[in-house]
Amino acid sequence: MRANFTQLYLHYVWATWDRLPLITPDIQKLVSASIIKECEQLKCTVIAVGGIEDHVHLLTSFPPTLTISDLIKQIKGSSSHFMTHEVKPGEFFKWQGSYGAFTVSHDAIDKVANYIRNQPIHHSQKSIISTWELTPG
Repeated sequence: MRANFTQLYLHYVWATWDRLPLITPDIQKLVSASIIKECEQLKCTVIAVGGIEDHVHLLTSFPPTLTISDLIKQIKGSSSHFMTHEVKPGEFFKWQGSYGAFTVSHDAIDKVANYIRNQPIHHSQKSIISTWELTPG
């Protein structure tokens, strides 16, 4: 093999500050778009992004040139800045400092992606996967 080959996938979860319902329906798509844009700049392919009013789930491919903490720091920082400076200047929007990160096998990508895309349904029907919903804090 002449070139490096990696097949790394991560599922991240993080919450709004104090789990406040800050991701309102009017900004949900903008928050997701901001997260996707930053992931692309970091050379991560977004497979799925979703969540509800107080937290976000993200599934990406993961380049070996980044650390998990640097990736999350960049995504959370850029999306928070975008929300507070461009979308809703002067309004409170902040992420919790902690996050969860889970490795995902190639065979489980579809299952995890579907779970992420259907967050509102899982939460309303109480069909959440508790280990994927854990965020310290």
